[in-house]
Amino acid sequence: MSSKTPKGPDNTTRNLVIGMVVLVVAVGAIFSVLSNKENTSAALPSSVSKDDGYGIVYNGDIKGVPVIDIWEDFQCPVCARFEQVNGGYIEELIEEKKAKVVFHTLSFLGPESALAANAAACSSDENKFLGFHKAFYQNLPAENAGVVTAEYLIALGEFADINSPKFGECVKNLNYKEWVNNVAASGGEKNINSTPTVFINGKEIRRGTSGTDLGEYFDAAAFVKAVEGK
Repeated sequence: MSSKTPKGPDNTTRNLVIGMVVLVVAVGAIFSVLSNKENTSAALPSSVSKDDGYGIVYNGDIKGVPVIDIWEDFQCPVCARFEQVNGGYIEELIEEKKAKVVFHTLSFLGPESALAANAAACSSDENKFLGFHKAFYQNLPAENAGVVTAEYLIALGEFADINSPKFGECVKNLNYKEWVNNVAASGGEKNINSTPTVFINGKEIRRGTSGTDLGEYFDAAAFVKAVEGK
């Protein structure tokens, strides 16, 4: 593989921003999306719910459990940190059917975010979204450095045990680019202006206020308490 090929989970810490400020980084007033209009005829990847802001949904049919909405951008290093702190717990909730979890893959950090979001949708069709999601953040490239290409994403898919030719074609042909637009438009409608933004039962979890106050985003115990209410 080329030098741009993912190198494995050992690179997690190195690829995250060292000494990351605990406050979630706001993208500010400029919330740039690929399109501000919903395309109702867009092809949708598996597990996507239009009613859930075109998010990729796990356990959508389960009632009486917490609902976690995660708005993220694959190029966002703070999103990678959120995944590092809470990703394992979120996967457990999904596997044990203890929460409905909706992933909203935004694309306002640039074209490489859109490419990654499209590839994530392709991985959902292979029932490997969670593996792809984890692998991308474990190998997070620098923002808009030209690393995130179709070749890179296909190699990352192999790292996440996705080997089907269908996945490669989906990535190359941008099969879900209109769906990516719809997620962005949904985020705009909901005034999502920072990543990650996480809601539990419709209420945003608490953000940190200082280097010693991690809020509910980067304190694993606090996040568990926010989800479970105890």
